[in-house]
Amino acid sequence: MATGTGSTAGGTAGGRTTEWKALGSRYALLPLRLFLGATFVYAAFDKLSDAHYLAGAGDPASFYAQTKAAEGSSPIGWALGPALHAPTFFGLLVAFGELAVGLGTLLGLWGRVAALGGALLSASLWLTVSFHTTPYYLGNDLAYLLAWTPLLLAGTPYLSVDGYLAARAARDRARGLAEDAVRRRALLDGGIAAVALGGAGLLSGSLTAGFGRDEAPAAAGAGATSPVPQPGPAVPAAQVPVGGAATVKDPASGDAVYIVQPAAGKYAGLSSVCTHSGCAVNPPKDGKLYCPCHGSTFDAATGAVITGPAVKPLPTYAVTKNGDQLELGPQQSS
Repeated sequence: MATGTGSTAGGTAGGRTTEWKALGSRYALLPLRLFLGATFVYAAFDKLSDAHYLAGAGDPASFYAQTKAAEGSSPIGWALGPALHAPTFFGLLVAFGELAVGLGTLLGLWGRVAALGGALLSASLWLTVSFHTTPYYLGNDLAYLLAWTPLLLAGTPYLSVDGYLAARAARDRARGLAEDAVRRRALLDGGIAAVALGGAGLLSGSLTAGFGRDEAPAAAGAGATSPVPQPGPAVPAAQVPVGGAATVKDPASGDAVYIVQPAAGKYAGLSSVCTHSGCAVNPPKDGKLYCPCHGSTFDAATGAVITGPAVKPLPTYAVTKNGDQLELGPQQSS
């Protein structure tokens, strides 16, 4: 009797383990799907709410300026002409494309189509923005391109609109409905859902673009009181050899600033924030500052752009030598 009870318990435990494994295999792609869907929705709203995104050639953070910067070094630079001729249209196309891909992925509606769209967007960003990132694993666009591949192969069959439509089609077949009618019904209902989802996305994206954009800070009035200058952070001059750098923080923004000595007795401060997408650039090396996110390089003496995709130089700061101390002054350019 004891042996039989133990066998039954072991069989039950084994069955539960098998069920858990099957459940894990079934939903293995769900975390990836939720991450990619949410990320692309966020990216779309971030673009649509950014006042710089469609600002045009005069703004280095605009879609046009970044596309123009990538044109010369991108392997598909020859194909960027239409985007430069109609930057507003293509900028909105990218943003709303990301929104459609994200919503379709999250809800599991035409999952393979959404994954294909995500892969194409990621491939275009990789070939234009981060193609020259070295080493390659620091570039995020290639990782996103490969992350879309499992969803492109498997689709979104579980916890999704696609899964619901497939289950209903199976029930329709079981009750004898003709195959053509089953397919027509699934296609029609999927299309209705896509139109409804697209309309909701278009409305929310348009409202974000129209009302959610960040406003540029207003200029101070003529009667505004100037703040009293405060002493800036300082480092010993001995910590900044020729060609080297020391790191301090900008008291106003909290961003890291490199105090450099490009030539003997000549000191300057350079912001560590890349002007392309806000990543932190590496400390000076061989006369250059390198951004690991998308491969931009800057002159370690002046902050000027050496290679894109950045088009705007690093902000510079005044540096004053007081005795054996180097004191960071106010920002001189931005």
